[in-house]
Amino acid sequence: EAQLVESGGDLVQPGGSLRLSCTASGFTFGNWDMSWFRQAPGKEREGVSCISSSDDNTFYADSVNGRFTISRDNAKKTVYLQMNSLRPEDTAVYYCAAEALGPCSFDADEYDYWGQGTQVTVSS
Repeated sequence: EAQLVESGGDLVQPGGSLRLSCTASGFTFGNWDMSWFRQAPGKEREGVSCISSSDDNTFYADSVNGRFTISRDNAKKTVYLQMNSLRPEDTAVYYCAAEALGPCSFDADEYDYWGQGTQVTVSS
């Protein structure tokens, strides 16, 4: 059974940093594009960042470009999201997701597996 488990969410002050992790099991992690999505209260889920399986190309939403960095360790079956210069508007539940067919996409319907989410709260 495929599973994604996120961790690393926390309460952080504006300007602070967090690193989220998502560990996979039950499927061949290295063959799948991996993404981070987020959903704030009352808002739709939005794509944040994606890293491809084939060449480790990375993609970012405009709202996080230059502040967030996605990476993956295929040996550990883990994808990371380093978040710097956090803002209150980054507050959301963050989900990782796995997509079998590329290219990297922020269309949630393209994703086959989802984690349970981890809460990130940016507040003073």
